[in-house]
Amino acid sequence: MGKLGKRTIAAREAFVGKENLSVEDAVNLIKANSNAKFDETLEIAMNLGVDPRHADQMVRGVVGLPNGTGKDVRVAVFARGPKADEATAAGADVVGAEDLMEIVQGGKIDFDRCIATPDMMPIVGRLGKVLGPRNLMPNPKVGTVTMDVAAAVKAAKGGEVQFKVEKAGVIHAGIGKVSFDDAKLVENVRAFVNAVSKARPSGSKGAYLKKISLSSTMGPGVSVNVDNAVAE
Repeated sequence: MGKLGKRTIAAREAFVGKENLSVEDAVNLIKANSNAKFDETLEIAMNLGVDPRHADQMVRGVVGLPNGTGKDVRVAVFARGPKADEATAAGADVVGAEDLMEIVQGGKIDFDRCIATPDMMPIVGRLGKVLGPRNLMPNPKVGTVTMDVAAAVKAAKGGEVQFKVEKAGVIHAGIGKVSFDDAKLVENVRAFVNAVSKARPSGSKGAYLKKISLSSTMGPGVSVNVDNAVAE
């Protein structure tokens, strides 16, 4: 293991003995110890009481963060004709049909969100092995298979975040920049936690929200009081 730098050691020492904090205290602690040379992302990790190997315990959804993510989201849209024009007008970065499919098949995936009109799904379906592992496959459940491509593009650009539980029962996402005001980050945290809470699947038994942790991109994590995080 390499030698830890002074900044890393200092950050870790600042977090020692601090756990199960309120969202406000956790955000304040993270911001006070964020000293990277770039604007770090506030990241959330949630341990859920589910086993996503079972269909009735899968958790996925989408949430519009009230204060956005601070990230420039690149959006690709599979559409033709007037719908392609609508997507372009709404600010989509890449728009196409078979031509876009060929680009993706060639290994160039220069986008963070993929949207498609329903008639494009036979084409997009061929890209499942490429887009699926990257969580980019359009899905009507999260509003990325839709005829209203303009609204979907604007939502993606405006701070909408998708979430999907991983094999170990963990959901993680970036929910803002450390440079945001404390109050805006706290609001984003609670919006995300409440969305995941409302997405509780029918097969989940016992404790659902088991642990919530916050961290900056380069910083240590701190646990957050679950009850406080879901409070209105």
